[in-house]
Amino acid sequence: MKIYEHKKKWKLFLVLVAIAIGAVSILYTNTLVKKLSKEERKKVVLFVEGMKRVSSMDNPNQDIGFVFEVIRNNETVPVIVTDDSANILFTRNLDSTKVDDEKYLQATLQHMRETNDSIRIVVTEDITQYAFYDDSILLKKLFYYPIIQLGIILLFILVSYLAFSSSRKAEQNRVWVGMSKETAHQLGTPISSLMAWLELMKAGEVNDELINDIEKDIKRLEMITERFSKIGSAPVLNKVNIAETVEEALNYIKTRTSDKIKVITNFDEVRDVSVDVNVPLFEWVIENLCKNAVDAMDGEGTLDVKITDVGQVAYIDVKDTGKGIPKIKQKTVFTPGYTTKKRGWGLGLSLTKRIIEEYHGGKIFVKNSEVNKGTSFRIVLKK
Repeated sequence: MKIYEHKKKWKLFLVLVAIAIGAVSILYTNTLVKKLSKEERKKVVLFVEGMKRVSSMDNPNQDIGFVFEVIRNNETVPVIVTDDSANILFTRNLDSTKVDDEKYLQATLQHMRETNDSIRIVVTEDITQYAFYDDSILLKKLFYYPIIQLGIILLFILVSYLAFSSSRKAEQNRVWVGMSKETAHQLGTPISSLMAWLELMKAGEVNDELINDIEKDIKRLEMITERFSKIGSAPVLNKVNIAETVEEALNYIKTRTSDKIKVITNFDEVRDVSVDVNVPLFEWVIENLCKNAVDAMDGEGTLDVKITDVGQVAYIDVKDTGKGIPKIKQKTVFTPGYTTKKRGWGLGLSLTKRIIEEYHGGKIFVKNSEVNKGTSFRIVLKK
């Protein structure tokens, strides 16, 4: 089904977008981590160079403000300086509560050896020292950020999938409930008529008019059965006179509506227009639109049905003088479950849209609607 396939494509699209965002973010973050890591190494090198200059100064009056500024500038990168025998000489930016703990210092030093390459410091020809350093807290957090982000993206995909699945199941439930009620409603009228005819026959009142009415109700039942049998399968389309087909559906509506409903048809200029349709299903569309129009007018008003030939396509407009549809709801009237009737099940317009767009390759939409003035639906069919 096109609707199901459309939702499936949307789910796949969301997954692909989420993966793409995650991949780009991870790549960008890794690049940023590498750049920051290089910057931190440069900072340690400058720090070490500053320490060397301080230790090698012979003139006590020499301005060393810049050197101390370089040393002080390193407030984030943990550093341990050792001699060539691995004895710890100096530390910076370590946990101040543990700097006197030898085990902590040795464990930290070992970790630094495994994490980054040491920086060799030649103090004099006889004295060589080594600076070891670890990544700053900011760099560590940034390193784990892509993992956290990937987890959030996976959670987003899972929530989206569950939301789509829940929405689809709810819609399917509404469709099944609506379909069963629609079936009962469609069958109810001819069955009630047949029961009444049966009582008249039992009473001995049999005439040609009664037999004709029984035949009409039997044909109606056959049509209902044919309509429902075509739901879910690709119906056969035949080229028919669209004006005659619409008129046939209107005749059925006229016999079952109040005399206070005035039906106007504008078919005179399109009597020869032929369109490929499945007659039972298309008549069902017209009946659903007209029934909704009659309900919207509370049994009193004008129903105007117009057919327009515009070359490649034909327009069928169904207009009423009823309650109208608020603008914010005009895009949701075709959603399964939408109804303004207290006892409605909101399937008529949903089936109508499906029949027109999926089975006939056409379009149906609210052409115009004003509250308390009426609504006009337009069907677009290719000729």
